[in-house]
Amino acid sequence: MFRTALRNVLAHKARLMMTALAVLLGVAFVSGTLVFSDTVGEAVKKASAKSFKDVAVSVQATSGDAPPIPENGKNRTTLLTDKLADQVRALPGVTAVHANVSGRATVADKENQPIGNDWQNVATNYQPGPGGKDSRYPLVQGRGPASAGEMALDEGAAEKGGLKVGDTVRFATDGPALHKKLVGIVHSEDPQVTAGGSLALFDTATAQKLFVHPGQYDELVVAAKPGTDEKALTAAVEKLLPKDRATATSGAALAAEQAKMVEMSNQAMSKTLLVFAGIALFVGVFIIANTFTMLISQRSREIALMRAIGASRRQVVRSVLAEAGLLGLVSSVVGFALGTGIAVTMRAVLNANGAGFPDGPLVISPNAVLSALGVGVLVTVLAAWLPSRKAAKIAPVEALNTVDAAPKLRGLVVRNTIGAVITGLGVAIMLYVSTQKTAEDMMTPMAGSALTLVGVIVLAPLLSRPLVSLAGKVTTRVFGVSGKLAKENALRNPRRTAATASALMIGLTLITGMTVVGVSGQRASDEMAAQGLTADYQVSTANFRGLDPELTKQAAKLPGVQAAVPLRSAAFETDGGSGYGSVTGTDLAHLDKVTDLTFVSGSLDAVRDGGVAVSRSRAEKLHWKTGETHEVGFFTGTEKKEKARLKVAAVYEDNATIGDLFGSTALVDPHVKPLKDEKVLVKTANGPDAGMEKEIRKALGDSPLLKVQDKDALRKENAGSIDTVLNMVYGLLGMAVVIAVVGVVNTLAMSVFERTREIGMLRAIGLARSGIKQMVRLESVVISLFGAVLGIGVGVFLAWAGGKMTASSMPTYEMILPWDRLGIFLAIALVVGVLAAAWPARRAARLNMLESIGAQ
Repeated sequence: MFRTALRNVLAHKARLMMTALAVLLGVAFVSGTLVFSDTVGEAVKKASAKSFKDVAVSVQATSGDAPPIPENGKNRTTLLTDKLADQVRALPGVTAVHANVSGRATVADKENQPIGNDWQNVATNYQPGPGGKDSRYPLVQGRGPASAGEMALDEGAAEKGGLKVGDTVRFATDGPALHKKLVGIVHSEDPQVTAGGSLALFDTATAQKLFVHPGQYDELVVAAKPGTDEKALTAAVEKLLPKDRATATSGAALAAEQAKMVEMSNQAMSKTLLVFAGIALFVGVFIIANTFTMLISQRSREIALMRAIGASRRQVVRSVLAEAGLLGLVSSVVGFALGTGIAVTMRAVLNANGAGFPDGPLVISPNAVLSALGVGVLVTVLAAWLPSRKAAKIAPVEALNTVDAAPKLRGLVVRNTIGAVITGLGVAIMLYVSTQKTAEDMMTPMAGSALTLVGVIVLAPLLSRPLVSLAGKVTTRVFGVSGKLAKENALRNPRRTAATASALMIGLTLITGMTVVGVSGQRASDEMAAQGLTADYQVSTANFRGLDPELTKQAAKLPGVQAAVPLRSAAFETDGGSGYGSVTGTDLAHLDKVTDLTFVSGSLDAVRDGGVAVSRSRAEKLHWKTGETHEVGFFTGTEKKEKARLKVAAVYEDNATIGDLFGSTALVDPHVKPLKDEKVLVKTANGPDAGMEKEIRKALGDSPLLKVQDKDALRKENAGSIDTVLNMVYGLLGMAVVIAVVGVVNTLAMSVFERTREIGMLRAIGLARSGIKQMVRLESVVISLFGAVLGIGVGVFLAWAGGKMTASSMPTYEMILPWDRLGIFLAIALVVGVLAAAWPARRAARLNMLESIGAQ
């Protein structure tokens, strides 16, 4: 039976080629993901380990509530001093101690645009050794910074900014723009920097002035003699440290922690990619099952002969499964090779677009090989299991006697009943989901979506008759006999048509659902960004650290500025911990010039008398009413909370500009440390213009961190992030659509083989070759459009039900149907139908008339 299976694979190479391609593409997606993840993960691990190569012990400051690398503020106080560094140097086994100052510095390019993301823009001190160079940062050009007016940059940042040695560099740490001369360009292997960030180096005194205080450091890196016990040295260092103000960690522990973080990051990325790979393989299941069902139907005489000469049903099943296993194995091997190429290409493309993955060899782990091959073979065998059972049920005499008759189709009553139950359950769950006001439980909508999709797939044969018949009326009216034949061919075997269309439906359901939710979310986000905003500009910072209130006052004095209203907030907990919120402190005298408030009760004047105003939704959640006074505890960064009493002076309609609660700056300022304006709303006399924007920037220090945005800029910023996500989804789901196209080609090609005699008869009674081509093309188009209509319909329903859950976090959310994109999806299905039919139609038209009529 194994030899028979091998013979069948070799005898039907052309018929199985498209099935093999579907398996191959799915496995390529899986293997590419695994190899890419392993390669990048190993490269990052090695780069991280290299950075800890000479680190025996790391001593890090934990000064109060300020972390070693600041997230806000500057000039922090730490207890890592020169005196402590000298004490550590005196310990037995210590060869050197590097005293580091760490911070963030965002460098501007020639166009005054920030380079990299703030959290990746590292700044530290350059520490020359005996040779006058810092071994951690090899010089590429120039020299290291040696005075207050000098700095060095990593080569990536210098290249992005178009900066050369001798240029004046504009940068910002946490305030107005600063300027220093670029005296050197260095190479860095810091993963944060190579992944798209930047590295700014200053002499030690300058770094201390910018980020801490003279004589203080964030970290002491201890190097030890070979053979020194790191644990013992770490314990000795700990004895010298101020209690609860610094920590000592061995280099080995740091490297292990870093490796764990890298592994977790890779797992998250791999899981995301593998979800889409799983979707591609799921689509491939329909193609494999369809192919083996058609092959078994075409080989019914052969199977009957095998049964007649003594083959048992179990042997027939094993033969078909062995054939599937061989097909899956060969396809998986080729798919793994293709996936390896995809991994290499993906890494190169992402690096070219600024991903900055470290260099490293290609990593092909045994786990990746076994997983990819195992998945490919398992999916193929499982997909062929039902067709193999069908093959085993063929009765020898019945099959031999009816070999030339049309295959008998089983009824759809049981299938339709099961499909109706599954679909009904899925729809019921999604209707329940549509009533939910929070998105905390994501498992329920995911389960409902899966059940709805599976149910529609099961019901697809039933749904195909009315939808294909409707499409057939159009094709018959427009294309005549060819259109009518195409409709009849598509309706001849509803199961086959449904399986072929379902492969395309799955991809379009997901794409449509994501598109509708994305476009609707984008519209809601646009409305929220401008909701209640009457100011001409919103000013904020790219690092979210806020603006100096003194600079805001300077902006308010600019000619043409009617108001510059600051927004700063303090988080609180209600009495008893039953609720949380934050109060926005603002300039109540000019607030009505920059935002449009609609009061439900109370007034702005009442708030000016010392109370707070609460949005309608927040008032309902906290059960607060106008006139009440509530005790709250403001968070201070420690376990102790600052108690205060808030009098509710007004309730207003939700307003994204001002937030959930607002009061005067005098109310909020005592609880904000350091005092910063998170945003500044600027109203001008003549509206937004380029000249005023420059003046505002100049008044606020002209920092590269500044974001001065009008309403259009705010909308574009929101739209850009959503479009990026949608484009990624389109790209990842594109593989599933490609596999679906392969399925249409495969079904049509095998259908042409199955109908060879019929096509010969059509040619004999006068149907031209062009009519045969048109018939096959129209059949393909009808099947593709059927899948597209189902996919778009189910996708819109799931988007409607799931989108309701976003209303809690996005009150302006309403489902928007992007008719232009939905039209594009239908057009893509039409093109898919035409292209998929090209080869089968040409093959059908070239069949010899007499040979076709005589075919068995």
